[in-house]
Amino acid sequence: MTKPVPTPIPARVRAWGWFMDRFRSMHIATMSPSDIAHNQTMQHVPAPVRRVLFGARHSGTTVEDLAVPSSNGHTIPVRIYRPRRSGDSSTGLPPESLPVVLYLHGGGWTLFGGLDMCDWLPSRVSARLGAVVVAVDYRLAPEHPFPAAVDDCYTALEWVSANDVELGIDPNRLAVIGDSAGGNLSAVLALLARDRSGPPIAAQGLIYPVTDTTLDDESMLENSHKPVLHRDDMAAFFDYYLGSDPSSPERSDTRVAPLRAASFAGLPPALVQVGEHDVLRDQGIAYARGFQQSETYVELITYPGAPHGWVTYPLIMKATAHRATDDLVKFLSRFLSAPSTGP
Repeated sequence: MTKPVPTPIPARVRAWGWFMDRFRSMHIATMSPSDIAHNQTMQHVPAPVRRVLFGARHSGTTVEDLAVPSSNGHTIPVRIYRPRRSGDSSTGLPPESLPVVLYLHGGGWTLFGGLDMCDWLPSRVSARLGAVVVAVDYRLAPEHPFPAAVDDCYTALEWVSANDVELGIDPNRLAVIGDSAGGNLSAVLALLARDRSGPPIAAQGLIYPVTDTTLDDESMLENSHKPVLHRDDMAAFFDYYLGSDPSSPERSDTRVAPLRAASFAGLPPALVQVGEHDVLRDQGIAYARGFQQSETYVELITYPGAPHGWVTYPLIMKATAHRATDDLVKFLSRFLSAPSTGP
């Protein structure tokens, strides 16, 4: 059977990839330690430039920054997005309990920390879904390697579920979503919540998720130097997060590689979104197939012509970013519109 001809990557996206490849500090594989420190928050970049690169907050939301206490003494910054009521500019909650979505950002567990970096997607989901969205600024490698990010995200999940009255949310209508490493963490939280009898998760939205630590599947090799994530970058992210030994037990831990879970039965319904030209494409597809084989509800969408990163660079990848967000909101609305988690 003849392999389908790939859909071309749009010219603007290819131009952005070309630009990124010209600067050492634009790819984790070539960043210096000071580059990594700068890129964890991007506070050295003026706010208007950050908004152009990474998208602006939706005007239909209000925000509140809080700190979640953890069991080991540090606090976890979170940003709470709430939809505005029609004709109301106040920051008060609507009187009814709303669904809630926990958002976990991408960046290879190493980059894109700081709550100002991830306003675009969570604010849109909040405004368009009519939900409270909680974005988590979890600890980052290399200073805080695995399992720090997992521990922080699970703590935030438990905090959201336990503070339903204060947040004005219905804890039975709780979803987790994330992109790339955030998709990985979302999938991991769903597994942990199932196995620990933790907070009930009604749905999970996995946007080009990392689901395994392999570097040699077909999409890794054929897309190894396409925008905006290279195969060498994935190798570097794994090294910073897990250590440089490729044979270490962490590489096969299901809290890093959820694809290796013994079973996908009993997990919440999942939407898996992948890009045709992404190194992570086949990992996402394999994860969705695992759900299908376990007869667990899953939707898989592949976006033609798309590389990695439409959430990170929504203005550069505008067409895919808006279509994919529409698909995500549609999926979440199906499972969060009522307490039932069934389709």
